[in-house]
Amino acid sequence: MDTLPQRLQQAGYATHLVGKWHLGFYRKACLPTRKGFDTFFGSLTGSVDYYSYGSCDGPGLCGYDLHHDEGVAWGQEGKYSTTLFTQRARKILESHDPTKRPLFLLLSLQAVHTPLQPPKSYIYPYRDMANVARRKFAAMVSTVDEAVRNVTYALRKLGYYRNSVIVYSTDNGAQPFTGGSNWPLRGRKGTYWEGGVRGVAFVHSPLLRRRRRVSRALLHITDWFPTLVGLAGGNISQSRGLDGFDVWPTLSEGKESPRQEILHNIDPLHRSPPEKAPGPRAKAPPASSSEDPKTKKKKKKKKKKTLKQKPNKKSSFKLKSSKKPGVSKTAAIRVGDWKLLTGDPGHGDWVPLQMLPTLPGRWWNLERSLLPPRPAPAPKNIWLFNISADPFERQDLANRRPDVVQLLLARLSHYNRTAVPVYFPPDDPRADPNRHGGAWGPWVGEEEEEEEGKYRGVYKKGGRAGVMKNKMKKKKKKCRLCKLKAFFLQLNTGMMSSRI
Repeated sequence: MDTLPQRLQQAGYATHLVGKWHLGFYRKACLPTRKGFDTFFGSLTGSVDYYSYGSCDGPGLCGYDLHHDEGVAWGQEGKYSTTLFTQRARKILESHDPTKRPLFLLLSLQAVHTPLQPPKSYIYPYRDMANVARRKFAAMVSTVDEAVRNVTYALRKLGYYRNSVIVYSTDNGAQPFTGGSNWPLRGRKGTYWEGGVRGVAFVHSPLLRRRRRVSRALLHITDWFPTLVGLAGGNISQSRGLDGFDVWPTLSEGKESPRQEILHNIDPLHRSPPEKAPGPRAKAPPASSSEDPKTKKKKKKKKKKTLKQKPNKKSSFKLKSSKKPGVSKTAAIRVGDWKLLTGDPGHGDWVPLQMLPTLPGRWWNLERSLLPPRPAPAPKNIWLFNISADPFERQDLANRRPDVVQLLLARLSHYNRTAVPVYFPPDDPRADPNRHGGAWGPWVGEEEEEEEGKYRGVYKKGGRAGVMKNKMKKKKKKCRLCKLKAFFLQLNTGMMSSRI
């Protein structure tokens, strides 16, 4: 499979990546410089510290993560990453001659990803914001604004601007727990609701024929590949099996988008949670008097399970009836105006702007507390929305339009027939930065044989993160303050490992 920079290189472009990679690096063949970029300056992982460039993948598994091409860029501690990456981008522009060779520059800033670490001088304009996380988030957005301004100024000054296309885009929805907001959209980052999958973007270019307008056309991130390759004069016919469309006429002239549907995801491993009894906390029924306590303890002990996913060409998206759908596999698809979600799409609340200086739970459930109490909804695993008429996903039409449900389930089945088994191996202890001079980097040698066959189609529960969580559970502390500290420690670990 070829990449966008590889295809642009073939079209005669110089290609550079500055900032976050986060697409794997277990062997050198996975590094940006082996995937089509002439140069690389940035981080390989996610959630990197903005000043120290330390990155952790769990307690005790931390290392330095700032790289130049295929080596470690030591000695940059104390320099704010957004500023450092912007300076690097400007140096690339200054050293390149656009009259001799075209340029593709991907500036992938960390901001505004966690950890929330804005420079103090940027916080001052937002000092009146009561919520600390929101205040820091706003300050970090200002650093991004400044970076975009500085790069655009360099494009104008150095003669690139008149024949340039600037694309600015997010990769997912915001995380309300860390200062972001998707209001009034439903859900958050990591979910299949609009708040998780809908991203904001803008395209700025003198080459646009219709400017200063908002496009609500259906676009997907895979569309950038054929769109940018086409703009560069490349040949997309050499890239077989593309999911994307050339959407430049849609962006530039306002024409109808060639895209009519988006498969958001089909997750074969994550399924709907079992139905629970109503109530905030469901407790297990007491043991009967005839049951031996020792026997009960033995029953509770479970062996570590390994989930094996076998290739299945048949679809598992079936309905038992229009009223009682039997769909447990987590998936989401958009076809035209319609969007279908099955299984467990994730946290589905509408989270208001966090303006209160309180713990997250207060404002997280603010809408529920303001509305009159209603009976808890029955457990379900299928939703249908008309996104054009209801972008906030408040009116579930699954029961009213079973015909549309069946149509979209058929499209999910169509995509699911060509799905390959999930490859999710256990954690590899050889990746520990302590084994590589304290820095993250490739840990599998080029001469080593592939071991994918050993783990192909296998997802192991537990691993290093699971072992650490079990150890934390054993060391329970009685005091309330200790429990609070343990909660935030576990939360931070989860944020680092899952990159929320």
